Amino acid sequence: MAVDKKDARSGKAPKKESQPLIIAKTPAEEQRLKLERLMRNPDKPAPIPEKPKEWNPRAPPEFVRDVMGSSAGAGSGEFHVYRHLRRREYQRQDFLERISEKQKMDEDYIEKVKENEKAAEERTAKRRKKREKLKQKKLMAKKAKMESQKEGGSEEKSSSSASEAEEQEDDAEAPSFIMGRR
Repeated sequence: MAVDKKDARSGKAPKKESQPLIIAKTPAEEQRLKLERLMRNPDKPAPIPEKPKEWNPRAPPEFVRDVMGSSAGAGSGEFHVYRHLRRREYQRQDFLERISEKQKMDEDYIEKVKENEKAAEERTAKRRKKREKLKQKKLMAKKAKMESQKEGGSEEKSSSSASEAEEQEDDAEAPSFIMGRR
């Protein structure tokens, strides 16, 4: 009770009920626990980290005042300065090479995507042309049939029944093979 009085005097809100400590044994369980914690308060915005900025080397100096090298006559401390300058310049050159390589890969990718789109469009056009050709063929056959029905009238009916009889005879032929025999 002394603790309750102390909390009341300090003006602080009483503590929330503590959640039992659950240790995730699998990555799926860990993700489930994180989602549950986020969904306890859906009004609270979820933390989304920003993408880290890419490292940029320092620009090379426009005018180098102390030109030095690892040669005879330089002081003992000058070599370390030279070494740091050399390391920094190598890093800058590596960075520029990586950037140019990345740009080249991006250009190659864009070119490949354009080629794929062009090839897909060509295939689509070819198939579209084939579909249109079939559609026209069916339409012409339908028109020819309608015209022949108009012209032929009763003659067509008798010839169509004869062709149906021929088809039935063709269907009635003996099969060229028999299942189960050798």
